[in-house]
Amino acid sequence: MTEGNFVDYVKVHLESGKGGKGSIHLHREKFITKGGPDGGDGGRGGHIIIKGNKNLWTLLGYKFQRHFKAGHGEHGAKSRSTGADGQDVYLEVPLGTVIRDADTNEIIMEITNDQEEIILLEGGLGGRGNWHFRTSTNQTPRYAQPGIPGKEADLIFELKVLADVGLVGFPNAGKSTLLSVLTSAQPKIADYEFTTLKPNLGIVEYREFKSFVMADIPGIIEGAAEGKGLGHYFLRHIERNSTLLFLIPADSKDISKEYEILLDELRRYNPELLDKDRLIAISKSDMLDEELMEEMRSELDKDLQGIPYMFISSVAQQGLVELKDRLWEMLNRNVVD
Repeated sequence: MTEGNFVDYVKVHLESGKGGKGSIHLHREKFITKGGPDGGDGGRGGHIIIKGNKNLWTLLGYKFQRHFKAGHGEHGAKSRSTGADGQDVYLEVPLGTVIRDADTNEIIMEITNDQEEIILLEGGLGGRGNWHFRTSTNQTPRYAQPGIPGKEADLIFELKVLADVGLVGFPNAGKSTLLSVLTSAQPKIADYEFTTLKPNLGIVEYREFKSFVMADIPGIIEGAAEGKGLGHYFLRHIERNSTLLFLIPADSKDISKEYEILLDELRRYNPELLDKDRLIAISKSDMLDEELMEEMRSELDKDLQGIPYMFISSVAQQGLVELKDRLWEMLNRNVVD
């Protein structure tokens, strides 16, 4: 999927259908000149229904059509005939889609299950025909109910990427390169900050035909929790990841400090993110000799206080098998727990 085709935030206008009118009709046929009321009910207006689809990865379909209107219910007819219900409108979205009220920003619902169907806007009820209003003192009522109007709303569809592993790091830390090496994804790679402007997903193939999903998400900067840089656009995708892989280049001035800055941005955005499993991968380690690597290990063991880390190189293909083993072990532990 190209970056331009990844759409994860859209605003849509929805209208459910109006209910049909109840019928005002008196029964007439040969030899029966004064039959009783037999007006039927109006049909229900069409619903707006949201549906989860595991085969979708983006909200691209809503980039070009943002107004949806369900069908109106048909009016009731004679012989107590009920009008047909209005046509329902089904809106399919990827798993991980959050629906918000565009005015209040309040979360209405989240779609996380495949084929899950939830009515977003109910269609208006059909009016009752005059047959319902007959009484002993009014045997020929000449009135019926109108249909109830449909509902109207402006909503926001916001996709939070559902991935097993989320790559966390500063811009140009090598996240896109790692994803391209571990998976068949082809993210944009260049030697400048914010090359990645949209999340990229890739499937990491593991042993015995097993696999897991890895997401390369736009790089974080200091102040992202307050909306700086790509800010919340980046951070909301981290919420869905089971395991966080912090990627810090070996030529960083202070690996421990860089990790603490990244961790602090996550903490300020949502403290619950710190409950996720974490692993630090020190990238570009092919530039290190064994002596320098041992020296760095002794410092990291002291500074990171038990947080697991490992040295890798995407370009030189070093430590990648061990990285996949470690990630699979962490993911499998989550499943067992």
